[in-house]
Amino acid sequence: MSSLAGKTVFISGASRGIGLAIALRAARDGANIVVTGKTATPHAKLPGTVYTAAAEIEATGGKALPIILDIRFEDQVYGAVTQAVQRFGGIDILINNASAISLTGTLETPMKRFDLMMGINLRGTFLCSQACLPHLAKAVNPHILTLSPPLDMRAKWFAPHTAYTIAKYGMSMCVLGMAEEFRNAGIAVNALWPRTIIATAALQIILGADPERGRKPEIVADAAWHILTQNSRDTTGNFFIDEDVLAAAGITNLSQYAVALSASLKSDLFLD
Repeated sequence: MSSLAGKTVFISGASRGIGLAIALRAARDGANIVVTGKTATPHAKLPGTVYTAAAEIEATGGKALPIILDIRFEDQVYGAVTQAVQRFGGIDILINNASAISLTGTLETPMKRFDLMMGINLRGTFLCSQACLPHLAKAVNPHILTLSPPLDMRAKWFAPHTAYTIAKYGMSMCVLGMAEEFRNAGIAVNALWPRTIIATAALQIILGADPERGRKPEIVADAAWHILTQNSRDTTGNFFIDEDVLAAAGITNLSQYAVALSASLKSDLFLD
């Protein structure tokens, strides 16, 4: 495959940031995008709603179905999947992008925040995958792509923010298990993670984060596109890093993705 034209892509957390960037890249090919998220009206600090994202997608050349969705709730997820299938006839690709973050120690993490991270990151990833899988099984080249890091059980990744690490690694464990579980069905299940921090609106609310030391979300979107256009039977069970995916595709000059060319890049969490 060299295009996502006509493919239906279900994306959790697609109203802004990396999720929206992936949606817009697929829309350039003429894909159908199921835009899901909790934001119906503009957030005080985070711009974009599922409706503004849908408008951008259609202006880019794709078709969009905006759905207000909290992926912690089973009825909402299954309802959204049903709407997607009714509108577009099936689902070819699932992007598990939605994620909650709290880089706090054990004593500083309220249980409400703990539950939010587990509910969105781990449970939401499992639930969206579960709901989409019967439809992915009918697709010609089905993919699940989860925005989560390579698994690394060293204590240094847990100690500063145990709850968040468990939640993100839970997403990665879904990739590990489901890739093997659905290998014979030809459903690709992979993870993708950025080498550097990504300058999104969400990054700006993290204390001490400097967006100028990061890259634009388009680098993740372009890497995702290269993964999703591969044969699903040949590309599964991988924990991809964005710049490595692009290098394999012959793209080694990454200056176009830099927020500030003069700034030193900062590695993302969970990567040495």
